[in-house]
Amino acid sequence: MFKKIVLISNNYSKVISDTLHTVIEVLESRNIEVFLDIKCYEFAPGTHHKTIDTQEFVDQDYDLAIAIGGDGTILQAAHIVANHDIPLLGINRGRLGFLADIPADTVEPMLSKILEGEYTEDIRFQLHCELHREDKTITEDSAFNEVIIQKGNIGKLIEFETYVGGNYVHSQRADGMIVATPTGSTAYSLAGGGPIIHPKLNALLLVPICPHTLSNRPIVIDGNSKVELIMKESKIEHGNLTCDGEMICDLLEGDRILIYKKDKKIRLIHPLNYDHYSVLRAKLAWG
Repeated sequence: MFKKIVLISNNYSKVISDTLHTVIEVLESRNIEVFLDIKCYEFAPGTHHKTIDTQEFVDQDYDLAIAIGGDGTILQAAHIVANHDIPLLGINRGRLGFLADIPADTVEPMLSKILEGEYTEDIRFQLHCELHREDKTITEDSAFNEVIIQKGNIGKLIEFETYVGGNYVHSQRADGMIVATPTGSTAYSLAGGGPIIHPKLNALLLVPICPHTLSNRPIVIDGNSKVELIMKESKIEHGNLTCDGEMICDLLEGDRILIYKKDKKIRLIHPLNYDHYSVLRAKLAWG
């Protein structure tokens, strides 16, 4: 079933080393062709497996990508594989690990079952983000969790207008705004007071960050909506735009940020016993 698998990590800690070697051993025992990204290769020197540069990802018809690390690693891997329609499996060597299903101490049995076909596939959507300035598209990017506009390293609030589907929603002064997917509802959005959205829902979250007017609350909207944020305050030279925590660019007065669902999906692989609510109980310490 899985004949060519690529291993991905951005984890700079040696804690992934043992897990990586276990994964390689499991794959080798099944005569699966293994490819390592540069970071994985650093923890498996001298390996005979091929090394690839994921920044110049070449479609080799990989059957599966395995990300070893925390949710940040999964996010990076998702950006890499999304355009190639490659399913993604996460092995948790981070902290919370909402997206990484397999604990480090159960790699061998759980990975073996998945390789034998005992798994479920979960389709998630991501966001496309465009920054328009003076009728020109300055930059474009994508996000699996969220797109954020926020103030920089000064104490002043930024001011912006929000439109959904071309309809005016509100003007507000705040530290920023989070536009999150259901997947991202358990990330920064949750810390900002947003609700947890089941990942199968076709919805988007608008979560203001510390709004000046306390009545400005998070809003759940149709997932097919186009969201537009327009920067209004003239003193926002310290504002910025981020996608999944990565700084994209600084923002200027009059900038228009357009956010909508991207046509490329993320295919997550889960063990057969995966249950979204058990994940929430475990990660959020619910009773």
